[in-house]
Amino acid sequence: QVQLVESGGGLVQPGGSLRLACSVSGNTLDYLTIGWFRQAPGKAREGVICTSYDFTRTYIGDSVKGRFTASRDDARNTAYLQMSDLRPEDTAIYYCAADTWGDAAKYCDGVYFGHWGQGTQVSVSS
Repeated sequence: QVQLVESGGGLVQPGGSLRLACSVSGNTLDYLTIGWFRQAPGKAREGVICTSYDFTRTYIGDSVKGRFTASRDDARNTAYLQMSDLRPEDTAIYYCAADTWGDAAKYCDGVYFGHWGQGTQVSVSS
Protein backbone atom coordinates (compact mmCIF):
# COMPACT_ATOMS: atom_id res chain seq x y z
CA GLN A 1 0.00 0.00 0.00
CA VAL A 2 1.52 3.28 -1.11
CA GLN A 3 1.26 6.05 1.47
CA LEU A 4 2.06 9.71 0.89
CA VAL A 5 2.60 12.40 3.50
CA GLU A 6 2.96 16.05 2.50
CA SER A 7 4.70 18.70 4.54
CA GLY A 8 6.03 22.22 4.12
CA GLY A 9 2.90 24.28 3.65
CA GLY A 10 2.28 27.54 5.44
CA LEU A 11 1.66 31.26 5.13
CA VAL A 12 3.97 33.25 2.89
CA GLN A 13 3.96 36.79 1.52
CA PRO A 14 3.51 37.45 -2.21
CA GLY A 15 6.79 36.96 -4.02
CA GLY A 16 7.99 34.47 -1.43
CA SER A 17 8.96 30.82 -1.76
CA LEU A 18 8.01 27.51 -0.22
CA ARG A 19 9.12 23.95 -0.74
CA LEU A 20 6.62 21.16 -0.24
CA ALA A 21 7.77 17.63 0.46
CA CYS A 22 5.96 14.37 -0.25
CA SER A 23 7.34 11.42 1.68
CA VAL A 24 6.51 8.09 0.03
CA SER A 25 6.27 4.67 1.68
CA GLY A 26 5.08 1.31 0.43
CA ASN A 27 6.88 1.58 -2.92
CA THR A 28 10.08 3.05 -4.21
CA LEU A 29 9.87 6.49 -5.75
CA ASP A 30 11.74 5.49 -8.89
CA TYR A 31 8.80 3.29 -9.94
CA LEU A 32 6.18 5.97 -9.46
CA THR A 33 4.63 8.81 -11.40
CA ILE A 34 4.21 11.73 -9.01
CA GLY A 35 1.61 14.43 -9.41
CA TRP A 36 1.20 17.68 -7.54
CA PHE A 37 -2.35 19.04 -7.47
CA ARG A 38 -4.07 21.91 -5.75
CA GLN A 39 -7.59 22.91 -4.90
CA ALA A 40 -8.68 26.37 -3.91
CA PRO A 41 -11.99 27.04 -2.17
CA GLY A 42 -14.85 26.89 -4.63
CA LYS A 43 -12.62 25.77 -7.49
CA ALA A 44 -11.96 22.48 -9.21
CA ARG A 45 -8.83 20.49 -8.50
CA GLU A 46 -5.98 21.56 -10.75
CA GLY A 47 -2.93 19.67 -11.92
CA VAL A 48 0.19 21.66 -11.08
CA ILE A 49 3.15 19.49 -12.09
CA CYS A 50 3.26 15.80 -12.90
CA THR A 51 6.38 13.77 -13.66
CA SER A 52 6.94 10.17 -14.65
CA TYR A 53 9.50 8.15 -12.71
CA ASP A 54 12.17 8.94 -15.33
CA PHE A 55 11.03 12.53 -16.08
CA THR A 56 10.50 11.64 -19.76
CA ARG A 57 6.83 12.53 -19.40
CA THR A 58 6.16 15.81 -17.68
CA TYR A 59 3.26 18.23 -17.41
CA ILE A 60 3.55 21.73 -16.01
CA GLY A 61 0.47 23.86 -15.60
CA ASP A 62 0.49 27.17 -17.47
CA SER A 63 -0.21 29.14 -14.32
CA VAL A 64 2.98 27.91 -12.63
CA LYS A 65 5.44 27.69 -15.52
CA GLY A 66 8.69 29.42 -14.70
CA ARG A 67 7.80 29.60 -11.00
CA PHE A 68 7.33 26.01 -9.77
CA THR A 69 9.61 23.02 -10.25
CA ALA A 70 9.37 19.39 -9.22
CA SER A 71 12.21 17.20 -8.09
CA ARG A 72 12.86 13.91 -6.34
CA ASP A 73 15.35 12.44 -3.90
CA ASP A 74 15.25 8.71 -4.52
CA ALA A 75 17.54 8.02 -1.56
CA ARG A 76 15.02 9.68 0.76
CA ASN A 77 12.01 8.38 -1.20
CA THR A 78 10.72 11.94 -1.18
CA ALA A 79 9.37 14.21 -3.92
CA TYR A 80 9.49 17.98 -3.74
CA LEU A 81 7.59 20.91 -5.17
CA GLN A 82 9.64 24.11 -5.13
CA MET A 83 7.40 27.15 -5.42
CA SER A 84 8.82 30.60 -6.10
CA ASP A 85 7.34 34.03 -6.80
CA LEU A 86 4.16 32.97 -5.05
CA ARG A 87 0.99 34.89 -5.74
CA PRO A 88 -2.28 35.17 -3.83
CA GLU A 89 -3.94 33.04 -6.51
CA ASP A 90 -1.61 30.17 -5.57
CA THR A 91 -3.47 29.87 -2.26
CA ALA A 92 -4.89 26.36 -2.08
CA ILE A 93 -4.58 22.98 -0.46
CA TYR A 94 -1.76 21.17 -2.22
CA TYR A 95 -1.77 17.41 -2.64
CA CYS A 96 0.78 14.95 -3.90
CA ALA A 97 -0.41 11.83 -5.65
CA ALA A 98 1.25 8.74 -7.06
CA ASP A 99 0.59 6.01 -9.58
CA THR A 100 2.55 3.34 -11.37
CA TRP A 101 1.20 4.38 -14.80
CA GLY A 102 3.87 6.53 -16.44
CA ASP A 103 1.53 8.24 -18.89
CA ALA A 104 -0.48 9.65 -16.00
CA ALA A 105 2.16 12.38 -16.00
CA LYS A 106 1.19 13.53 -19.51
CA TYR A 107 -2.43 14.11 -18.59
CA CYS A 108 -1.88 15.27 -15.02
CA ASP A 109 -5.49 14.53 -14.22
CA GLY A 110 -6.28 13.31 -10.75
CA VAL A 111 -8.50 10.53 -12.04
CA TYR A 112 -5.36 8.68 -13.17
CA PHE A 113 -3.68 8.70 -9.77
CA GLY A 114 -4.53 5.97 -7.30
CA HIS A 115 -2.73 7.16 -4.18
CA TRP A 116 -3.08 10.51 -2.44
CA GLY A 117 -1.62 12.37 0.47
CA GLN A 118 -3.67 14.26 3.01
CA GLY A 119 -2.85 17.70 1.61
CA THR A 120 -1.09 20.73 3.01
CA GLN A 121 -2.38 24.30 3.08
CA VAL A 122 -0.48 27.01 1.24
CA SER A 123 -1.63 30.57 1.85
CA VAL A 124 -0.15 33.57 0.05
CA SER A 125 -1.10 36.87 1.61
CA SER A 126 0.43 40.11 2.80
